[in-house]
Amino acid sequence: MKDSRIKREVIAPGRLVGSGKRSRSKYCDYVLVYKNQKLAALEAKKRDLHPTEELGQAKDYAERLKTPFALCTNGEKIYQVDMRTGEEKYIDQYPSPAELWGLTYPTENHWRNRFSEIPFEDKGGTWEARYYQHNAIEAVLAAISHGENRMLLTLATGTGKTFIAFQLAWKLFQSKWNISGEPTHRPRILFLADRNILANQAFNSFGAFPEDALVRIEPKEIKKKGKVPKNGSLFFTIFQTFMSEKSEAETAHFYDYAPDFFDFVIIDECHRGGANDESTWRKILEYFSSAVQLGLTATPKRDLNGDTYKYFGEPLYYLFPQRRH
Repeated sequence: MKDSRIKREVIAPGRLVGSGKRSRSKYCDYVLVYKNQKLAALEAKKRDLHPTEELGQAKDYAERLKTPFALCTNGEKIYQVDMRTGEEKYIDQYPSPAELWGLTYPTENHWRNRFSEIPFEDKGGTWEARYYQHNAIEAVLAAISHGENRMLLTLATGTGKTFIAFQLAWKLFQSKWNISGEPTHRPRILFLADRNILANQAFNSFGAFPEDALVRIEPKEIKKKGKVPKNGSLFFTIFQTFMSEKSEAETAHFYDYAPDFFDFVIIDECHRGGANDESTWRKILEYFSSAVQLGLTATPKRDLNGDTYKYFGEPLYYLFPQRRH
């Protein structure tokens, strides 16, 4: 069926056992994908085994992959589990991609459908999302499609926050999502960090976008041109640049943008300032309050993140080694 495919999904590459070798990889036999959404995890075993022999494994993979259904079979009988309701039953035949989609999404959602039409940018198959990155991205897109405007991802260092930010921007850009609610134009997206190394890393990682869509907001360029740059779709800067004043008698640079200029704001390492009630940087987020705002943090401790949770809400997705999905 068009827009459907079956793939094998690596869950874990296997732990290192020495001499550069790894133990056997853990992978799901089959993942049923339709419209770029993973809908079911399927474990297939030998005909002489009971059809539910690997039911626990199928459920585990479905939970890790965040698929709404788990299936297991011995080639003769098929057992299905609805991971959301807990309903378990034998079924006569495999559900079609359209049937799985209808069971997963019984209610139409305009933006969810548009997001699902846009595949991830994979650089010719060399840049595939790991399952937990896929989960984080889909969690944010689902929240956006349901009208949420403050969200948080809590992800350990090394899990690919820049990759996640890129793919989110890619989906929003290509689908022409924006805060007006209609796909009339591409969004303006702001990537906000507290260190130049983070802003530069993100800027350099977004090379798949058209060159004229990318804008690096820097003090020297503002001073040289006498104004902040406004032509573009993806803007990268640090809090300090936005907070610096044009002169002693004038206001900070971020006021040169209209409050509704940006549609989506990504705040990297948001626990270090932007969401803090005491932070002078907080006024930037408050000024652009009409934008959908996503906080990224690698600090799960609540005593360090009290203001972060208060501002963004509970994390949509949480990934740390001690609780690795």
